[in-house]
Amino acid sequence: MRIAVIDGQGGGIGKAIVEKVRQCFGGEIEIIALGTNSLATSLMLKAGANEGATGENAIVYNASKVDMILGSIGIICANSLLGELTPLMARAVAESPAKKVLIPLNRCNIMIAGVENKPLPHYIDDVIEILKSQRGE
Repeated sequence: MRIAVIDGQGGGIGKAIVEKVRQCFGGEIEIIALGTNSLATSLMLKAGANEGATGENAIVYNASKVDMILGSIGIICANSLLGELTPLMARAVAESPAKKVLIPLNRCNIMIAGVENKPLPHYIDDVIEILKSQRGE
């Protein structure tokens, strides 16, 4: 399985996702770190991503070349992450045939009805459970 983790700004969410995926699956899953900026990409690489790329073209190009995309809900919203996520990036992620596992953080001014408000580490645990179910575990 090949997954992309997309993050921007400080890269903390992407870093946390990559670390947990590596901890739970070791080298069984190939992780591509896609950052909206070089700091985010660098942190995800240090956390254990196999490869990394930065910027609009990297995200647009790779969004359709992975099995699954992980990140916050903002990665499908134009101009989110304080404007770092461009409309072209959001469109590429939203239209990608890859399955998307999105963490519902309310930082993007998006509220999702019926979703429990809980700390980021608990959402990342949910991401891991979804990955396990997709792999048939």
